[in-house]
Amino acid sequence: MRLDKFICESTELTRSLAKRVIKSGEVTCNGDVVKDASFKVKDDTEVCIEGRQIKIVGERYIMMHKPVDTICSTIDEEYQSVLGLMDIEKVDTLHIAGRLDVDTTGLVLITSDGQWSHKITSPKKDCGKRYLIEAAASLDPALVETFAEGIKLKSEDGLTKPALLEIIDEYHARLTISEGKYHQVKRMFAAVGNRVVNLHREAVGEIELDADLEEGEWRFLTDAEIASI
Repeated sequence: MRLDKFICESTELTRSLAKRVIKSGEVTCNGDVVKDASFKVKDDTEVCIEGRQIKIVGERYIMMHKPVDTICSTIDEEYQSVLGLMDIEKVDTLHIAGRLDVDTTGLVLITSDGQWSHKITSPKKDCGKRYLIEAAASLDPALVETFAEGIKLKSEDGLTKPALLEIIDEYHARLTISEGKYHQVKRMFAAVGNRVVNLHREAVGEIELDADLEEGEWRFLTDAEIASI
């Protein structure tokens, strides 16, 4: 790989800035100053800028505990993007795998791997998302079967995929769905004459929200968590 490209893929520098840094003599390869942007970097080449070693940023897999009043978008709009909460290099290469509404909290998965995120978001992959729900009205036990059979959402044809509803108490339940329709959980409860007061995502597939993460905090996924999708 060319030295200037290596620097671009390892830092926030553009190609033109990378060439400028190289020409200034700030870059060393295996301890030697290299001023040629076309210099070929090999797998075992140690590249440093001003004495600090840099490495290519590979695929990244992250979980975040999303706080309320943040959005799952790559840009800040009326509310702050969850990506804005991260102090991380090359944040522009990351995207959110499955969005949450601005007032919903809980597990958000963030990655640079498009194929991996497709396994989460595609309805064909049946990747379950589990939510903790607080409802405005008391929960009828008969809803367990209703959700399992699928629900007709307003302005949509057909039924939702079967969903698992586990009632905890009169106003709280856990719901696992394998789709990601617009405002789906809220619309499902609205369709049965109820309303979601609070919504929190606990898990995506086998990946559980880390109990040690406070709202707004994040960490990289473990190898086992990545492989579970």
